[in-house]
Amino acid sequence: MENSFFALLLRMKYIDRWGLMRNTFSDNLAEHSLETAVIAYQLCLIGNLCFQKKLDADRCAVLALFHDVSEIITGDMPTPVKYGDPMLKETYKAMEKRAMESLLSHIASPFREHYQKILLPDEQDAALLPYLKAADKLSALIKCLLETENGNREFSGALRSQKEALQAMDLPEADYFIKQFIPPFLKTLDEQKNEQ
Repeated sequence: MENSFFALLLRMKYIDRWGLMRNTFSDNLAEHSLETAVIAYQLCLIGNLCFQKKLDADRCAVLALFHDVSEIITGDMPTPVKYGDPMLKETYKAMEKRAMESLLSHIASPFREHYQKILLPDEQDAALLPYLKAADKLSALIKCLLETENGNREFSGALRSQKEALQAMDLPEADYFIKQFIPPFLKTLDEQKNEQ
């Protein structure tokens, strides 16, 4: 049996995000997944070091790295479409699950069991899922900030939505990240390098 799992998985770079909007720079699924994993890891570190939690940062980063791989099969469904109607949202969730199961069918045992725990996390990962969701939103927030900073008003509404969604999560680690780590994104490279 051929194992085409990785040939499929590494197609993430071909899936463009923000398809309904005019972009000043492109953003693909592979880039977004890496950003989300890096941010998820940091959110867990913030939880552990600043709020005395016991979060598995490594596990959260791995879950984040793979969190959108179903889009290799489904494509990137724009958020207003995906979440605009409760019935469509449920249908899309079922499609995502089937897409994950389809991807898993392309890798043989004994590897499949390991990837199943990543692509289809269960209740053991429930404590990490808010951090994964916040990391996903923070990655989108950064994209929206950079777009609006480049004068692209197309992202103004999305920027507001991301801020509101993050605030509604009421996650202290996300608030900490926004306060401590978001401002440098609005500075030039020279300004960032000269900060102490």
